Amino acid sequence: MHMEVRARFESLDVIRGVAVMGILLANIVAFGLPEAAYFSPLAWGGSDAAEKTAWFLNFIFVEGRFRGLFSFLFGASMLLVIERADAGGGNGAALHLRRMFWLFVFGCLHLYLLWWGDILAHYALVGVIALFFCRQSARALALLSLALLLASILLNAATATALFAAAARATPADVALWNGFASAFGVPPRAELLEQIAAMRGSFGAAAAWRWQHALDPLTFLPIGGAETLSAMLLGMAGLRSGFVRGEWSRAAYIRVAWVCVPVSLLGYAAIGWHTMATGFDQRWVYTGALVLSEPFRTIGYVGYAALVMVLLRPGGRLTTRVAATGRMAFSNYLGTTVLMDLIFTGWGLGLFATIGRAWLYAIVPAVWALMLLWSPAWLARYSYGPLEWLWRSLVHGRPAPLRV
Repeated sequence: MHMEVRARFESLDVIRGVAVMGILLANIVAFGLPEAAYFSPLAWGGSDAAEKTAWFLNFIFVEGRFRGLFSFLFGASMLLVIERADAGGGNGAALHLRRMFWLFVFGCLHLYLLWWGDILAHYALVGVIALFFCRQSARALALLSLALLLASILLNAATATALFAAAARATPADVALWNGFASAFGVPPRAELLEQIAAMRGSFGAAAAWRWQHALDPLTFLPIGGAETLSAMLLGMAGLRSGFVRGEWSRAAYIRVAWVCVPVSLLGYAAIGWHTMATGFDQRWVYTGALVLSEPFRTIGYVGYAALVMVLLRPGGRLTTRVAATGRMAFSNYLGTTVLMDLIFTGWGLGLFATIGRAWLYAIVPAVWALMLLWSPAWLARYSYGPLEWLWRSLVHGRPAPLRV
């Protein structure tokens, strides 16, 4: 019984730890190469067999799933905080709104000062919307999640249709649309690429100025990615309410979910990735594959990955304990990773931006994972919260939280 209780206690932290570690696999290219290279190896970094293979393997096993898992866990954690506050006689909704306000501040600072790919400010905005659904049952949350997923697919499909129609570039509007998509999903003009490279290899101020001018701000991104993010958050809330992320399902049930969802997701992504390569990374199919066709396989995949973690969970095990500590400090590890990557790639660090090919960038990831697994439990042996978790909590409550264990 003791082991079962520990499994339930650790499960949310372990899944969160896996998510924050896995998301670096998705983001490493966005840290080390120009923005468009995230979706297409033709944009920068080389397009030989090694680079295409690296893109293909990442697309099959990583793309979208760990971001989705992160969103899924955000929804579950959000509901847990609200429920605990309400159970303790507090106002869970008010606490949540204060948390989202400060998360938005952190996210904007992250976005403009450190990295264009921030997701925290977006989570804060979507988290406010998710609050309206926190009283729903697990079944209602799951159904709402599926409805939002369908809406997101239809919205992105409409955008893809417009992109295909603009391929002839018969009008100035078509040309503008086509060129705009080339900057993110195709091969941008070389001048754009060199501008970003110069900024990232330049001073801290030069990089921040580039992000201020070019990064997609949270309010603009909200109507683009909000439905999918809210879908994942609501599904995470359903996962908490149903006991899925608490470890309350039977081992056989987790095995069934993993056995069905993981292969379906991998096969779906493999087929989409193969077709994308077969088109020569045509930007129409890069966009359609990444943001339309893969959406259902993304949801199936992160649910399957969460179930697989529950199957592999070993309460009290050395690795499980370290991954759980990494998850407890997910906020510090997420932002700390950005600072570390900036020290490697930007001009105020080693200045290696756009100098390492896609395939070799992944060699950096295991070293960062090892660092997370080493420092997280060592820190939590002395302190109750990660450093940024402590700062966030202190700002939310308006007073310094007790830090030492």
